[in-house]
Amino acid sequence: MASPTPLDRFLEPLQVDLDKIHQLSERFFENFDRLAAGSTSQFLATPISESILRPVSTRGSGRGGTNLRVGFVELFGKDALAGQPSGPEDGPVRTRRNLERSWPIDEHLKNDNADSLFRWIGSRIAEVVRQGREAFDLPADKPLPLGVTFSFPMNQASLSEATLMSMGKGFAVSADLDLGSRLLEGYNCAKDESLPSIRVAAIANDSVSTLVSFIFKFDTTVQRRASMGLILGTGSNATIPLKLSRLHPSKRPPTVSVLPGESVDDVKIAVNTEWSINGTAPPLRESGLVTRWDEVLDSQNETPGFQPLEYMTAGRYLGELGRIILVDYMVSELGVARDALPAKLLQRHTMTTTFVSHFKPLEPSVLLSSLRAEFPESTSRSFSWTEELAEALYRIAKAIEIRAAGIIAAAILALLTLGDELPIDSSGPSPAVQELGVGYTGGCIVHFQDYLVDCQSFIDRLVEKRFSGGREPVRVVLSPCHDGGITGAGILVAAASASEDAEI
Repeated sequence: MASPTPLDRFLEPLQVDLDKIHQLSERFFENFDRLAAGSTSQFLATPISESILRPVSTRGSGRGGTNLRVGFVELFGKDALAGQPSGPEDGPVRTRRNLERSWPIDEHLKNDNADSLFRWIGSRIAEVVRQGREAFDLPADKPLPLGVTFSFPMNQASLSEATLMSMGKGFAVSADLDLGSRLLEGYNCAKDESLPSIRVAAIANDSVSTLVSFIFKFDTTVQRRASMGLILGTGSNATIPLKLSRLHPSKRPPTVSVLPGESVDDVKIAVNTEWSINGTAPPLRESGLVTRWDEVLDSQNETPGFQPLEYMTAGRYLGELGRIILVDYMVSELGVARDALPAKLLQRHTMTTTFVSHFKPLEPSVLLSSLRAEFPESTSRSFSWTEELAEALYRIAKAIEIRAAGIIAAAILALLTLGDELPIDSSGPSPAVQELGVGYTGGCIVHFQDYLVDCQSFIDRLVEKRFSGGREPVRVVLSPCHDGGITGAGILVAAASASEDAEI
């Protein structure tokens, strides 16, 4: 066996193995249990029961809309699928998005007050409603139901009401803002008499909408069940149905839509975990996974300590983490003078996750050319990129990715256990299904090195380790659920309609 190189030894703080990830998953489970019972900023309830959502996956149909990306969502119940073509993933296409448009949110809209942001959103909604009025012959005197997906934590007293919590991510909008009323105000400012009014039928966090969309797509046989929604792009978040008894009484919605005869104590509702927020930090630290480089990255962000899991796993930060580690390696290990390095390399956030994502061991000369093009050498400084440094950056990126994949796998298994989808050990009863689906979306898990493959590998090995008693365990499968934000909002409109005749 070859002796470890100086780079191997340098990267040891990032190294993970199955035992460490298994230990982390056990600590995550205990941590998530405490957060569900006690935290006021994490494990936030969406007040509609799983028993309402799953029947919608078999009978729901209709149209709804969303914000940020705006469009009409058409749903097909299973009885309407005869003759429908199959999609690129699993089975027939069950949703169709019509007249969809999207707009980037400019920095000035993030930095201005809420009035500017919601007037802008209202104008964009009005543009698409005007198109829909013509395309679908919508009556101007009948309110149009709106499904809303918003990618920030919210408190919800009902499915159609939401109060924003601290937003972060560069937005200046204050907490305690009534989302539904502000969207209506923005739309009403933009509409004229030819357009129908809108009513907010359903509001959800983007991870909740991803789960809702995934249930609609994935629950096609009795042997498989959609169990969790995962966001892993710029940020990281997850949603899973949890029993009300898992939540602190103050976080239980005053009303929950349930089926007739269903016991409220046994109800499961969709819970937005906000698992990247600081309450998740203790298991990461106890497992020795927070390195000095993570501490540097954390300290330079807008709110140090706010999202430790996100800093270690999500696309907004992994490129910057790679830059911090590469600079440290060249200065502390190779003895390169800091002021001799390319000036751009010393600036924060100049190494993007996208750049590092494609930095793979192809031809060393290709990697070297990429580095020189992205971070030009100065003719006045005694430094030049080499193939060895290009290879070092690849090794750094791969170590960051493997650790991130292990952390996410540990969190997935812990959350499925908390949601009673998996027994805590091999002594528990076997799950009723053969396959538990985790619906994922986000560019980071898809494009950053081998993130998706490595995460699935960690999940498979964690399940095998937990159920090493000899019985055949259920398989936990990462399954794509892209565009779940907009389709989930439309499905929630149908779910809200289906729950109107149910008991409260």
